[in-house]
Order: sequence, then structure tokens, then C-alpha cells
Amino acid sequence: MPLDVFLALLVFSFASSITPGPNNIMLLASGVNFGFRKTIPHMFGIAFGFGLLLMAVGFGLKEVFQTFPIMELVLKIVGGLYLLYLAWKIANTNTIAKGENAGSPMSFIAAALFQWVNPKAWVMAIYAMTAYTGEPDFTTSVFIVVFAFVVINFPSVSVWCAFGVGLREWLSDPKRLRLFNIFMAVLLVLSLYPMIR
Repeated sequence: MPLDVFLALLVFSFASSITPGPNNIMLLASGVNFGFRKTIPHMFGIAFGFGLLLMAVGFGLKEVFQTFPIMELVLKIVGGLYLLYLAWKIANTNTIAKGENAGSPMSFIAAALFQWVNPKAWVMAIYAMTAYTGEPDFTTSVFIVVFAFVVINFPSVSVWCAFGVGLREWLSDPKRLRLFNIFMAVLLVLSLYPMIR
């Protein structure tokens, strides 16, 4: 991959990883409700799951959806329902977790699996594999794209969690926390828009 293309890939991976979307909204809420350390598995799960999604798209999953469009529709329905469920859970979190036994954020496995029903992740994966892979060595270019995203993704999403942690003290008031969590839930529901339009 030429250096200018690789630099463009890094810029795209940073811009798409740090901008608002379902993952970052959930990480902001998780930072507020559970703290940074307890959210680390969630962040690693995002990077790992998205890396696997990128590889799958790069090595042919996109063509499967073109051949069987019903699979894409099923994925959108399942993803949409799961996002609504997550929004409901966020909206109904009423206390900031304190101590080891005070609730838990999304696990590594759940966060990794969530990437497969995350509409923003699919858009990012398809665009990245379409724009930044090609001959003469297609396989190497797929792995370069995956590598770039995995390396850039974790620090980018960490910013959202850290911002949430910074809000913990201000949101220690139950009324503020309730309003914040409802607002985060609404944003998560609004993130469905690109998938349903």
C-alpha cells in the first residue's frame, strides 16, 4: 500500500472511530456509570470485534449480502432491536456504580459481538475495504486496513469513556444522572437513522 494511501487510511480510521456512534455513546454512558477501569473490556471488545468484522467484509462477506439481500435486512432488524434494548438499559440506569459489586458494563464478548449488528461499524467496514484495499496484494491490504483500525480504535474510543469518567462527580446528583442516561438512550436510538433511511 502506498504511503499516501496508508496516511489517508489512518485519517479515515481516526475520524470514523472518534465521531459519535453507538459504540461511543455507550462508552460515554459506561464511563459515567461504571468508571474507566471497569469499561476496559468493553473497549477492547469493540476493537477486537470490529477487526473481525473488517476481515470478514474484506474477504467476501460484502458479496454474500449482495447475493442474499434478505440477510442484510435480517441483520438490520436484529441490530435495531438490540440497540433499542441497550438504549432501554441505559435509560433505566439510576445510580453510578461504586465498588466492585455495583453493576457491570458491557463485557468483552458482548462488545465484540455487538459490532456485527452495529450499523455504523458496517458502514465503516464496507467503505474501508472498498476504498483502501486492492491489487497487487489484496490480502496484505486487507490486513493493513484491519491493523490500522485496531491500533487507532482503542485510543479513540477511550476518549469517550474518559469524558464520561470526568462527568461522574457532576452526575452524582440522581436527577442529573437520570436525565443524562435518558439523553444517552435517545442518542443511541437516533443512531439507528442511517440504518433505516
